[in-house]
Amino acid sequence: MGLGAIGLAGLLPGAQAAVGMNPMLAKRSQFQVKAKHIIHLFMNGGPSHVDTFDPKPMLTKYDGQSLPIQLRTERKTGVAMKSPFSFKPYGQSGIEVSELFPHVGEMIDEVAVIRSMHANVPNHEPSLMLMNCGANTLVRPAMGAWLTYGLGTENQNLPGFIAMCPGGLPIKGAQNWGAGFLPGTYQGTYINTRHSKIDDLIQNIRNTQVPAAEQRRQIDLLQEMNKRHLAERSRDAALEARIHSFELAYRMQMEASDAFDISREPEHIRKMYGNTVQAKQILMARRLVERGVRYVQLYHGEGQPWDNHDDLEKNHRKLAGECSQAIGALLRDLKQRGLLDETLVIWGGEFGRTPVVELPTVGANKGRINGRDHNHYGFTVWMAGGGVKGGTVYGATDEFGFKAEENPVHVHDLHATILELMGFEHTELTYRYAGRDFRLTDVEGKVVRDIIA
Repeated sequence: MGLGAIGLAGLLPGAQAAVGMNPMLAKRSQFQVKAKHIIHLFMNGGPSHVDTFDPKPMLTKYDGQSLPIQLRTERKTGVAMKSPFSFKPYGQSGIEVSELFPHVGEMIDEVAVIRSMHANVPNHEPSLMLMNCGANTLVRPAMGAWLTYGLGTENQNLPGFIAMCPGGLPIKGAQNWGAGFLPGTYQGTYINTRHSKIDDLIQNIRNTQVPAAEQRRQIDLLQEMNKRHLAERSRDAALEARIHSFELAYRMQMEASDAFDISREPEHIRKMYGNTVQAKQILMARRLVERGVRYVQLYHGEGQPWDNHDDLEKNHRKLAGECSQAIGALLRDLKQRGLLDETLVIWGGEFGRTPVVELPTVGANKGRINGRDHNHYGFTVWMAGGGVKGGTVYGATDEFGFKAEENPVHVHDLHATILELMGFEHTELTYRYAGRDFRLTDVEGKVVRDIIA
């Protein structure tokens, strides 16, 4: 009976931690799927869907006029504002994409565009928490934490969940990649990709004072004391996380230098991605999933750079120029390497933007009437690879792009679909805490099967 239980432990998510094994060892999903890794391209701040992947000709018709529909907006808004960007169809699918993302357009037959997303509120903080953690206000585990809890990771010398953001932190900071009530070992590792040298990217990655063999002796002594301490305290999760983090930090010295060093890529690959900060971190993401990292999340920058209440044309053009080439290159590169089928790529922000112009209000913009307000009633997210049915469009907003009308997809539905693509029935990936079973999708969520190949 005991031997049977030991065998079963290797098949159950999280069971390794219960028997004292490494909680990050790779585990099987509930059912067989293609996807093994996720790269989440987070355009924090809320990119405008009607200027990127959801063309609305009616906005051109009504430009400068009041719309014939009732809008509920966070701040005072005015007349319709046509998109300053042109759209054109790409690929065999003929999906229309804005001039802002021509390189994504070239790969659109690999992409499923969800044009009917909606969230709960029009504020950054709760919307980031909803998109990343499945809850508006309460501290909950991030999606990457849930997936490393369920699947572990394939490379024990690198973190299973990495969050990269150049220059600082996004709104809500480390809560975006926290473990919540899950054991701390599942939380994301933050990397400031404003830096390029490995010693700046990851502090203390090298020990210049003590030889490797001596380090190993020190770590072994420390771990032995920690394990004795742990044995007396009924497998304390915080202490287990500490033990794992010491081991991971030691092993990262051997592999992190290689994984994050894009100078080791051939010149033609680096040129294909481009030379912006975004391009460099997107190339790093490919190198990380190639080495078995489970979940890599990339933020465009600190704060909310896509939050363009004014000067939208100028700012959206600049921001897209920093990442469009690299995103297209990522999809092409993954496909050429045979990695796209096993890597789910997600693009989007926490919400979209209004089809009407935002009027100047205190603290909202700088008095220029050329931007859009927050809009959680309708926006776009797209996914590619990882078992997604490419070259498809799912759902639609109304003719002006304000509200999801055809096949609405809530963030909980998106999470349920992502977990399905990763091999889990979303209602069954749970963790017992405070007397109840919690899950990423809370008590909601419906899988969008029409975008699954």
